[in-house]
Amino acid sequence: MTTTDWITDIALVLVVFRQLREGRLDLKTFLIPLGIVAFVAQSYLSSIPTAGNDLVLIGALMAAGAALGIAGGVFTRIRVAGEHLLIKAGVASAALWVLGMGARMGFQVWVDHGGADHVARFSMTHHITTDQAWVAAFVLMALTEVVTRLATIFIRGRMVADRRRPSAAAGTRTARTLDHTA
Repeated sequence: MTTTDWITDIALVLVVFRQLREGRLDLKTFLIPLGIVAFVAQSYLSSIPTAGNDLVLIGALMAAGAALGIAGGVFTRIRVAGEHLLIKAGVASAALWVLGMGARMGFQVWVDHGGADHVARFSMTHHITTDQAWVAAFVLMALTEVVTRLATIFIRGRMVADRRRPSAAAGTRTARTLDHTA
């Protein structure tokens, strides 16, 4: 692993640790992790191999990323305080995030320190054609985890905000109705 690999992986892990403290749900909440994974995708994703079972590997890891991302978003607390939405990653959300990011880091360290032969045998047995399939699978897993977590948080944030609005709108309608009957 290069220094850039370590910095990028650690930055992605720190994104959730930053959210262990409650803070405002704002544009930074979405842009920072999306910027990091966009950098990773641009840096490491040169192609998406489609031969053999490459797409099966990619699809399986993307599904794992989606499951981790959705669960992480569900286990993130979102509440209203005044005019703002506040977000706080729970222990389960942070654990899922670290599990996903850590699994990728662990796999890469393992491959670099003796696991390459095992991966090569597995790849041959299961018709995974190139090491680029593994790179694409793990990069797309990370991208999928980040996007589905953020989408889940966005949707939940809209739901929390919308739950608050109808009561104010209902009060306004009641007042208008009363004004019309008077």
